Amino acid sequence: MQLLLIMIVIAGGMGLSIEAGLLGPLGTQVGDLWATFSIFGVGSVLTFLLMLFFSPRNSPSFFSQPSWQLTGGVLGVVYVVILTIVAPVIGVTLTMIGILAGQISKSLIIDHFGLFGSAQRKIDKNRIIALIFIIIALAMVAQG
Repeated sequence: MQLLLIMIVIAGGMGLSIEAGLLGPLGTQVGDLWATFSIFGVGSVLTFLLMLFFSPRNSPSFFSQPSWQLTGGVLGVVYVVILTIVAPVIGVTLTMIGILAGQISKSLIIDHFGLFGSAQRKIDKNRIIALIFIIIALAMVAQG
């Protein structure tokens, strides 16, 4: 089961790289914020349709959830704006490795302390080594 979930996550990561590749040219043509808006507009329509047909009808109210949990929407916009502006300038590969370095470093902290209700997973030698390899990859690609 874990292998299947890892494969799904890898596929999702591939989708983010495609998104970064699409956003740059779109931002150049219509403007960075319009490109960001279009991504969220299309995503909102698709999510609404998925909710309409697949979401349980007795789920808790969206408005009854803690407001801090909604900050992910703000972070999503910041992420997409960054992709739109940066990917055309430094390339999709360097952009995504930089994003990955940021994600892994913050993820280690979130896991270590069990923040946001996640399971606590202590930082260990292997996790630090993985982060170091990502930082090395970032430096190598930046030099190329």
